[in-house]
Amino acid sequence: MKHLLAASALAAVFAGAAGAETLKLSHQWSDSDVRHQVAQMVADEVKAANVDLEIQIYPNQTLFKAREQYTPLSRGQLDMTVLPLSYAGGQQPAYNLTLMPGLVKNHDHAARLSASPFMAKIEEIMNGDDVKTLVHGYLAGGFGSNKGCITKPEDVKGVTIRAAGSAFEEMLAGAGASISSMASSEIYPALQTGVLDATNTSSESFLSYRLYEQLKCYTPAGETALWFMYQPLLINKTTFDGLSEAQQKALMDASAKAEAWYLEKAKEGDAITTKAFADAGVEIAEMTQADFDAWRDLAKTTSYPTFVKDTPNGQELLDMALSVQ
Repeated sequence: MKHLLAASALAAVFAGAAGAETLKLSHQWSDSDVRHQVAQMVADEVKAANVDLEIQIYPNQTLFKAREQYTPLSRGQLDMTVLPLSYAGGQQPAYNLTLMPGLVKNHDHAARLSASPFMAKIEEIMNGDDVKTLVHGYLAGGFGSNKGCITKPEDVKGVTIRAAGSAFEEMLAGAGASISSMASSEIYPALQTGVLDATNTSSESFLSYRLYEQLKCYTPAGETALWFMYQPLLINKTTFDGLSEAQQKALMDASAKAEAWYLEKAKEGDAITTKAFADAGVEIAEMTQADFDAWRDLAKTTSYPTFVKDTPNGQELLDMALSVQ
């Protein structure tokens, strides 16, 4: 009898091990980046839930290149990723609206946009690609310049600037700026050699690339900002649907906790970057609501019409996004 009990206990252990599932999560950042930390929090919480589910994270583009993650995710070749959704704007033009000037003015507004019918519509498009959102999140950015502070459209006239995203390039060109496209890693030497007068990028890039060493004025993402980029944690929908109820619940609970943390860290990151620039003696310029409105008015005649022209149901999606207060 004892032998039978031992054998059945051993069989149960092996059955449990066989039932354990490992999901692969790929992203482009280092393990010190907030986006990796969001993924790690979800992985840790799911593991602690003890539901035979583990998430293996591949940072630093070790599994897929930065801009090549959405397609394998949608095909089930990758289980999870954290990425700027606008990277997949070539496959789904609607996603370009998640990096569009004048749609988001601060982090709390971004959170309302994430919970809005607009984002539900974006989610429908993702679901059609067999992709599902687990964690919503926007990161903000600002302007840095060596030719006076940039807060309003007139400030970029005649300025050679690097912008993050084609919609921003189009708007800045409409204000009279000269656009120089390059990767964020190339901004520092371009400022150093005079190839650039100014740049527009994320708070994280301003800090990690030490741009305070090359800039005279910094316009941070404060109460009112212009540059916001949606960077969610996504999962292949078929993969999610194939999990047990307990595994799905553990993943959703972990994601809800990570989403709240992501929002706070995004705000905190902006403040840390602003302090680093101020400590380095860089002038800090704040953007006002009137400045924001002026940029949005410019976007309405530059970036927005291009988006509407290039995107099925583009006007409807744009109107839905703009309606979120």
